[in-house]
Amino acid sequence: VQLVESGGGLVQPGGSLRLSCAAAGFNFRSYFMSWYRQAPGKGRELVARTTPVGDAIDYLDSIKGRFTISRDNVRNTVYLQMNSLQPEDTAVYYCNARFLTNVYWGQGTRVTVSS
Repeated sequence: VQLVESGGGLVQPGGSLRLSCAAAGFNFRSYFMSWYRQAPGKGRELVARTTPVGDAIDYLDSIKGRFTISRDNVRNTVYLQMNSLQPEDTAVYYCNARFLTNVYWGQGTRVTVSS
């Protein structure tokens, strides 16, 4: 099983990034896919989740209207489009796959929002 995140980096406040998570080794189309993040000195929190058929469920009030989660069940990839980034969005972003008791994590991609 592999979840490989990419797309992180350094961006100025107000900028945008698109994170990708490429999945392999499991039946991607059956899994809920989520993005979590962990800011320095804080716990990991759920940012957004998509159902197996692509319905997006946003969990964090602070990201509503700015972030969009989507998935491509042909390319086995989940995305997180992040717009209007703010310094408080600085964190390591993790991809998560879940189906019943099967849970997989990626290694994370770092996002730094700073001028």
